[in-house]
Amino acid sequence: MSGFPGLSFLGPKGKNAVVAGGLTAFVFGVYFYTMKAVGGTDELQMAIDKFEDQKQVETDPKVTAKV
Repeated sequence: MSGFPGLSFLGPKGKNAVVAGGLTAFVFGVYFYTMKAVGGTDELQMAIDKFEDQKQVETDPKVTAKV
């Protein structure tokens, strides 16, 4: 298995650097894509707030529920 013919002039460290750069670019690309995809909605925070409000009403009957 000869690898990529265009990279034959690089030594082993150069090839490792190319692979490391490609992997790093891939990881950051996936991270930013995921953050953009989930960052658009705030459904989770709304659900947490609703749960905390409900929990507070159940534990302290003097507190009125938010409408």
